[in-house]
Amino acid sequence: MDPAQAPGVYEGVANVIAAVMLLLEFGLLRQALARDQIRLYMAQSALLSVLAVVIAADRDLPDLYALAVLSAALKVVAVPLVLRRLLGRTGRDDEEAPGVAGSHTLSPASAVLAGIVLAAIGFFCFGALKIHGPAAPALALALAAAMVLVSFGLMIVRRDVASQAIGFFTLENAISLAALVVASGLPLILETAFLFDLLVAVVVFGMLIRAHHTRAESLSTADLTRLRG
Repeated sequence: MDPAQAPGVYEGVANVIAAVMLLLEFGLLRQALARDQIRLYMAQSALLSVLAVVIAADRDLPDLYALAVLSAALKVVAVPLVLRRLLGRTGRDDEEAPGVAGSHTLSPASAVLAGIVLAAIGFFCFGALKIHGPAAPALALALAAAMVLVSFGLMIVRRDVASQAIGFFTLENAISLAALVVASGLPLILETAFLFDLLVAVVVFGMLIRAHHTRAESLSTADLTRLRG
């Protein structure tokens, strides 16, 4: 029997970055301030850009350098700036209203515990598919699947539009992570097309935040339960 081989540089970095991104997702579940959630989203997005640079260097894919720059400009700079300006215009800036992101349906501890359960389900179910190969580190893919479920959990346990928007954006990060690990050799035009979905989401959530605050003078979605038939 051949001795087990140590993971390569790319596989090791991909696994570490995927694990840290998942930990940041758990951090989002614990944060009570939208300001802190935005910072964690920025850190998560920065790690995704770093992974794109590592893959570009390891596989000689210069297109990924451009993708890393575009992703960082959009996710690390533009999206957080838009979110902060929207919160400021609605008068719900965290400096003035610390509870804007605190509308929990579960306590922070319970939310993290539920997130761990969701992550375990995604990790072990996806790991059971046994996807192997140098282009698809199995551990990084399983962590990306776990992050997808935790992102859905974040959107469910929070009842304010800002946190739900951040949850959706981190869901896009999880999908981008899986796409980078599995199909990093896609043409640049196809890879940048995925960023267009994020632009659409930013516009939609921006309109939703402003419209909901105009009608309800709040970012909480708790009152929307009365619309159920």
